[in-house]
Amino acid sequence: MRDPRASILDNDPFTKKNDGVRPFNPKKNPKKVSEAPIYQRFWEISMNQPTVNHKGNLWHFSKTEKQHLLLATGAFSIAIAFFSVGGIFSLMSTGLIVGLVEMLVHTPIYILAIAPAFVLHEIGHKIVAKYYGCWAEFRADPQGLQTGILISAVIGIIFMSPGAVMVSGMVSKKQNGHIAIAGPLVNLFLFLIAIPLGILLFVLMGITETIYPLTSNGLSLKGIGYMTVSTWLWINAILGLFNMLPFGPLDGLKVKGWSENYFWLTIVLFGILVYSQFAGYTMGIILSLSNMIIS
Repeated sequence: MRDPRASILDNDPFTKKNDGVRPFNPKKNPKKVSEAPIYQRFWEISMNQPTVNHKGNLWHFSKTEKQHLLLATGAFSIAIAFFSVGGIFSLMSTGLIVGLVEMLVHTPIYILAIAPAFVLHEIGHKIVAKYYGCWAEFRADPQGLQTGILISAVIGIIFMSPGAVMVSGMVSKKQNGHIAIAGPLVNLFLFLIAIPLGILLFVLMGITETIYPLTSNGLSLKGIGYMTVSTWLWINAILGLFNMLPFGPLDGLKVKGWSENYFWLTIVLFGILVYSQFAGYTMGIILSLSNMIIS
């Protein structure tokens, strides 16, 4: 039996009766595409772009993708600025001048330490997807960015969905798992590389103890170095663990669907890294080795 919905596209060649349904002709009956939702127009970005399978250089970013990356980075920086002072209410309670000084000092540090964890995580997905011949580009989430800024401004924490890499193409379950695990593995690499680089930085700057950027004597360059390394380790450990949770659109669900073994290995590893940060082990190791080299 012929599916009656087929008459939308073409008349039934075996009967003259087509229930009065006119075949769809895109030239004679152009479908009016409404303007983008108001929140998209507010951010001045377009979510519509034809998908084309990847050919050529893996490290390629379209004009649209660059706009979305710039938008997400800008919005993320605003959220970090509010996070650095604990939100608007904390800013007002501590004093506007003191709060603005903290914001000016802490915000660049947080951006330097946190932004690469998010951006390179997404680029990891993108490169592996393009390696398998898929179209893969980052798309910002305007609603997620606006909500994240609002949360950061009100309660002073970062809980934001800046966007994700959109992938289009035919891939196997194994390849899909590879694409998913690429992001967390980037965070793992960034965490591990921060240990020797942190030791090198501490030795060069003469950092031998915990120190903060703002001290009673004013701005401390040693404190800036210490805080950058500490924040870098924190964000990569937490971001990797969070994305490996096997729920919803997170990477963990795709990895688990591909390989139970790799899923548990990765999530347990990130769990250990997060615990090492809570317990202060990682920074303790960096400080101890730095002191040994300096002395």
